[in-house]
Amino acid sequence: MTGKSPLDDPEAAAFAWARYRRIMRFMFLVTLGLVLIALALLYKFGGEVSVHFYIATALGVGFVMLLASALMGLVFLSSGTGHDESVDNNLPDNRIDED
Repeated sequence: MTGKSPLDDPEAAAFAWARYRRIMRFMFLVTLGLVLIALALLYKFGGEVSVHFYIATALGVGFVMLLASALMGLVFLSSGTGHDESVDNNLPDNRIDED
């Protein structure tokens, strides 16, 4: 049985989601900066490469950074609000017996 989550409170949820959006805005700016740095380094040291290489690099670095940011932000949201503590992990039939 699960307990009541702190995210069930509308005020706490609004605060937590506002914090998550603030983290994501910051990480979007960091991601944009890293993509620009990666493209500048490729242009300086990469030699002659196709424009498709630059597009793939920008999309790859951007996607990975934003996905990692979103997932870590959700972990921070869940942990920071106490949502993790509301889950009951006591499963009596799934214990490993040590001999």
